[in-house]
Amino acid sequence: MLLALLLPVTAVAQAPNTKPIRLIVPYAAGGPIDVTARALAERVKDTLGPVIIDNRPGAGGNIGADAVAKATPDGSVIGIAATATHAVNPWLYSRMPYNAASDFAPITQMLRVPNVLVMNAATAQRLHIASLADLLRYARAHPGQLNFGSGGNGSAGHLAGELFKARAGIFAVHIPYNGGNPAQLALLSGQVDFNFDNLATAAPNIKSGKLLALAVTTRQRSPHMPDVPAVAETLSNFSVDTWWGLVAPAGTPAAVIERLNIAFTQALNAPETRQRFAVLMAEPAPSTPQAFGQFMASELSAYERVVKASGAKVD
Repeated sequence: MLLALLLPVTAVAQAPNTKPIRLIVPYAAGGPIDVTARALAERVKDTLGPVIIDNRPGAGGNIGADAVAKATPDGSVIGIAATATHAVNPWLYSRMPYNAASDFAPITQMLRVPNVLVMNAATAQRLHIASLADLLRYARAHPGQLNFGSGGNGSAGHLAGELFKARAGIFAVHIPYNGGNPAQLALLSGQVDFNFDNLATAAPNIKSGKLLALAVTTRQRSPHMPDVPAVAETLSNFSVDTWWGLVAPAGTPAAVIERLNIAFTQALNAPETRQRFAVLMAEPAPSTPQAFGQFMASELSAYERVVKASGAKVD
């Protein structure tokens, strides 16, 4: 009798869903998060059935994340959790439509992407800066004479810069721009001295010699640029990753979460996935639901201090 009861459950667990899963991406189509979500959706279709990408951009990712939080917790709707939506925005926005700590069930971390501290190469040569240690020595000897740009108050580049200043004991003027592209152009033209940028975005200008890469912000060096040291090699325990992963609405059954975790972690571990994501200089980081939940909680706590110290607010 027990065997008879178990057989249908096993069959259901191994068969793909007949109803498509909707994966909400809280950003516009075409960006790195959207690209990686679509690649994984393609890889899991044989085990989970069709996974349809639903782009819900707006409010720094809050609109899409809120749609996930308020969806029926049955596994039919899952979504992307990112540094902004689940670690930064809760402290950046005075009013949030969801609770990042309690409204979601973690599935797995997907990726981490190193940020990189880059200087305008001509500026670095003029100031005789060839390493992170050189930058720190110059900044300490000339307080307030260096500046750095970012894509705006509260952006990843801004917060990385503020954390760097606090940990290094230096002062540099923050200049916010309206988006990452204007900030990068300001650096290339010499209007600002250094930026914290996404490694994939900065890589072409690093390779062309227009920008000097001083350090990556991950705890270890990036395999994509192994000659560039980590900030942590000079400032111990410094780490500012850009990351994203998969979550479901809180209350989604544990068996459903486990099934989703198995399918997506297998997809993330596939050699083809790693090769595809290497183009974005992104490192797959599959994890258990428990580990991803603990990681998000630690990031939420860490960014509370960083955002409050920066004084950044959106509304």
